[in-house]
Amino acid sequence: MTDGSLADLRREYALAAFDESIADPDPMRQFARWFADAERATLLEPNAMTLATATPEGRPSARVVLLKGVDARGFHFYTNYQSRKGQELAANPQAALVVYWPELERQVRVVGRIERLSPEESSRYFGLRPRGSQLGAWASRQSSVLGGRSELEAEVARVTAQFEGTPVPRPPAWGGYVLRPDEVEFWQGRPSRLHDRVQYRHGQENHWIRERLSP
Repeated sequence: MTDGSLADLRREYALAAFDESIADPDPMRQFARWFADAERATLLEPNAMTLATATPEGRPSARVVLLKGVDARGFHFYTNYQSRKGQELAANPQAALVVYWPELERQVRVVGRIERLSPEESSRYFGLRPRGSQLGAWASRQSSVLGGRSELEAEVARVTAQFEGTPVPRPPAWGGYVLRPDEVEFWQGRPSRLHDRVQYRHGQENHWIRERLSP
């Protein structure tokens, strides 16, 4: 791959338009509309999102996780509290996420503060996971250094034997978060890179201010 080939990679966006006049006054309802469109389009993992966190010193990190719930509070996801993202969120409970649906020429960007979901909510979701994923949550010390794959497989075998014949409880170090948005931006690709960008930001008394951004 050469720098020239990268510079030449481009596509024109022309599927749809998005104007602030047709956007729902509430960004969570607008997100629900777009997510429903993504589901109808039968996209591969329409709930995949990039989650960005940072240390208190501002050093960022990002990874793709799965969106597992959306309600009036915000956007839900689950992970190991002792993972890199979990430790960064404990020290600096601010985060950003991006959901990208290239087939629809759309993305949604969210910025806000992070709170843990209640133990009851986390346990309820954990109980819906496949048993293999439940056992994996016990076996994996997420983000820690392994001596090799065999070390992980040995731990999986150990916890499999430990919980044989019984329900797998939620590990104490595993659970959910909600990102409570302060800012939500909806991006619709348009021709000549003159994209539609509609941003919501918190105003007074929990009122959302809706405005168009320059592309």
